[in-house]
Amino acid sequence: MITVYGRATSSNVQIVMWTLAELGLAHTRLDYGDTYGGTKTAEYLAMNPMGLVPCLRDGDVTLFESAAIHRYLCARYAKAPFWPADLGQRAALDCWAEWVKTSFMPALLTGLFYPLVRRDPATVTADELAKGAAEMARLAAMLDARLGQGPWLGGDEFTFADILAGHGLYRYYALPFARQDLPALAAYYERLRARPAYLEHVCVSYEPLRFKPEDKK
Repeated sequence: MITVYGRATSSNVQIVMWTLAELGLAHTRLDYGDTYGGTKTAEYLAMNPMGLVPCLRDGDVTLFESAAIHRYLCARYAKAPFWPADLGQRAALDCWAEWVKTSFMPALLTGLFYPLVRRDPATVTADELAKGAAEMARLAAMLDARLGQGPWLGGDEFTFADILAGHGLYRYYALPFARQDLPALAAYYERLRARPAYLEHVCVSYEPLRFKPEDKK
């Protein structure tokens, strides 16, 4: 049995959960991290020295880092076209998957999600939000241009890359900031929302993560 350690509200845990669901793999998820705690215990740190979520156990395999877990699950359990057999095709898709994970998502999280959701609103400035929105506009336009070749990153077929590319779009569209009109990106998001696994594991309310006055104490 596959066990996932991590709270449902974590965008990184959502990558793993969405992957498991798309592949139809039996699993158990345990609440760890944030208000649930548990990530600083000796037992957990032995699995993930970073003390973060997610962590995954699959038999005698223990992994951390969501993208690494995602690729492991695909390599072990998935088949083409979801996990392309052609290495060149897979690598080309992986370039975009990695770009979203290392460029698009950090800009979304640090520039907009943390200021708008996780931080004390009194500490957030209009200039800071404007800068975050401007950087997001630049990156979202790049993704929109790529998705215009769609309907998926791999063309006609939904692939592993769409999970890494699409997992942040729920927050992108739910956050209250001015977004430019990007038809290809919007259509891609609607295609994702038509997938039951996306609705269940990615379209998860982030309200439990919102800053509360008592957090100051």
